[in-house]
Amino acid sequence: MSTSQEPASGPWWKYGHMWLVVSGPAIVVVAGFFTLYLAISRPDPVYTDAQRVVATRQQPGTSSTPATLAPAMQARNHAATGGVPGSQRP
Repeated sequence: MSTSQEPASGPWWKYGHMWLVVSGPAIVVVAGFFTLYLAISRPDPVYTDAQRVVATRQQPGTSSTPATLAPAMQARNHAATGGVPGSQRP
């Protein structure tokens, strides 16, 4: 007569693969809180149009007129709205 014994199961923290399963999400949660800390402690500066005008005046050697910026403005507007300014659709 053979007696079969089931192997004794140990506590969950003694299994290495369990730590692999738990450590991935735990690291992501810790990284999320660290990112939240960075976002709250170092906010981005707020830029206004007045600061941009002063900055463009201070750059030497630039004689840009609004006409030279027209292609860039049209491309920006087209990317933002999906339409080309001045074109009429039938």
